[in-house]
Amino acid sequence: MVMTPPPFDPEIAAHLPAIHEWLPPTITPDMVPAGRHLPAGSPPPPTDEELAGDGLFEVEERAVPGPPGAPDITVLICRPTGADEPRPVLYTIHGGGMVTGTHRLGLPLDWAQELRLVVVSVEYRLAPEHPHPAPVEDCYAGLLWTAGHAKEIGGDPDRVVLVGGSAGGGLAAAVALLARDRGGPQAIGQMLLSPMLDDRNDTPSAHQMAGLGVFDRTSNETGWNALLGAARGTADVSPYAAPARADDLSGLPPAFIDVGSAETFRDEDVTYASRIWQAGGTAELHVWPGGFHGFDTLVPEAALSVQARAAKLRWLRRLLGEAA
Repeated sequence: MVMTPPPFDPEIAAHLPAIHEWLPPTITPDMVPAGRHLPAGSPPPPTDEELAGDGLFEVEERAVPGPPGAPDITVLICRPTGADEPRPVLYTIHGGGMVTGTHRLGLPLDWAQELRLVVVSVEYRLAPEHPHPAPVEDCYAGLLWTAGHAKEIGGDPDRVVLVGGSAGGGLAAAVALLARDRGGPQAIGQMLLSPMLDDRNDTPSAHQMAGLGVFDRTSNETGWNALLGAARGTADVSPYAAPARADDLSGLPPAFIDVGSAETFRDEDVTYASRIWQAGGTAELHVWPGGFHGFDTLVPEAALSVQARAAKLRWLRRLLGEAA
């Protein structure tokens, strides 16, 4: 049965033709190498000077220990200049479908500026050259370092929040599961932004949005195949690769989950929030009507995007106990 896709919000839909010039809705494996280079029209990664924001942040990169037996990983640290007490830490994991992206993209520096937060962004190995478990183990190693060295970088080790969008959201959810199961650092919250959670790629929303918007069902298949190979869709997939596979979602940090109504990940993200509630946990879920994948980053000035970003900031304020 052909399912009618939900409509896009008209204001953000008007930007899709320009977005599709450098980010087509469908990404196939042969497109991945080119996707690792900046196509015309896409924003370049910010420099240290740009991240510093006229002195608002002190910016540095460090090589820190990776997983046992693996190479070191790189973390990018942005700490508020002149903070006189340890500040909460946003431990961020970038998106890119498991196959592209860099730790310099998508940094939540607007929240960090508003709330005086330390941001630590991890660079993890990418599939298919480095399939599961390399990406999630890199991200977990970065969390271990961040929690252990938080005071050194001006952060509060007892107030670390996991943040990730798209593939980074899936990795953030997986890191929360790993930390719970290994007795590792316990984040006080997990912000999962349109997270990529389920390798089975068979929800109604995945079928509805095929060929539409941003990161459609074929793109999702490209990412999961790169990460998991022949195991994708089988009973052999670990929940630390695809968190939707976890049998038990109890004992996790409070979650903020948001997703657009007109994107591939809608149904798996709604299900994940529901399963957290069913396990006795805490989750705040937003489904933005007419939103395509990454709409609030790609069209930040749109009314829907402004509302979505404001909701995230409100959740962070409540979680961290920071007065408005």
